[in-house]
Amino acid sequence: MSLGRAFAAGRFAVTAELGPPRGADPGQVEARARVLRGRVDAVNVTDNPGATVRMSSLAAAVLVLRAGVEPVMQLTGRDRNRMAVQADLLGAGALGIPNVLLLAGDPPGGQAVPVFDLDSVQLLWTARTLRDRGRLLSGSRVDPPPHWRIGSVENPFVPTVRERAARLGTKIAAGAEFVQTQFVFDVAGFARWMAQVRALGLHERCRILAGVGYPRSPAMLHHLRTGLPGVRVPDEVADRLLGVPPHRFRQEGLRLCTEIIDRVREIEGVAGVHVMAFGDEAAAVEIVERAGLTG
Repeated sequence: MSLGRAFAAGRFAVTAELGPPRGADPGQVEARARVLRGRVDAVNVTDNPGATVRMSSLAAAVLVLRAGVEPVMQLTGRDRNRMAVQADLLGAGALGIPNVLLLAGDPPGGQAVPVFDLDSVQLLWTARTLRDRGRLLSGSRVDPPPHWRIGSVENPFVPTVRERAARLGTKIAAGAEFVQTQFVFDVAGFARWMAQVRALGLHERCRILAGVGYPRSPAMLHHLRTGLPGVRVPDEVADRLLGVPPHRFRQEGLRLCTEIIDRVREIEGVAGVHVMAFGDEAAAVEIVERAGLTG
């Protein structure tokens, strides 16, 4: 399975997420990647998610590739100035990483000094300039230039549908070839955003993968509703999950996620889904299989 082949064939693409460990064990990364092998087209390797220190996304992406799974290496501007961004992008090209995903990154709070030398749009432009023009931001030539597919992220729910659709257009103009969205629990709201995306013709210029997942516990549901900016969980969704006995909460969440996948697949312009299962690769596989997205 391959993200590029899925896009080229017009097949509904599936990506999942793998957070690198807080440690230096390569076997742990490879074992978790193998759980997803053959079930998804590519695996996102996160970059210090939640502003917590983990194994570098570049190193983990190489280990994922070694395990026989196509990685999407995330790269944030939170931790890097423009020199470090370009150096890591060149390194990813040299090591055969086929996809890079550029994003600003979560604020580090008091844990470290934030960098944010480049914003998310500038990060995309930097990657595109490096790949397509063979130039660093300084103007110096790169020979040979790296080759990878450029991705980004988008949030359909803040601040307004129309503004977010236009924001996506800016990212596409800067170089984004695919985007993965924040969690979709409000399918109707996501459909309204997609209508604006189609009105601007953006779905024809960029592959859009809807972010899906499930809260595995009432505490996680509470965090999604109150502690994760940009996530919209409608009351009816929360009531449904909280209305089942505690021992059935997880299964109801998985069932909900499957239903959401079925619904977003029917929305014109959606090219796939990005499954976020919070370090539970087995749950990601279960979601993919329940939704009939394998084979």
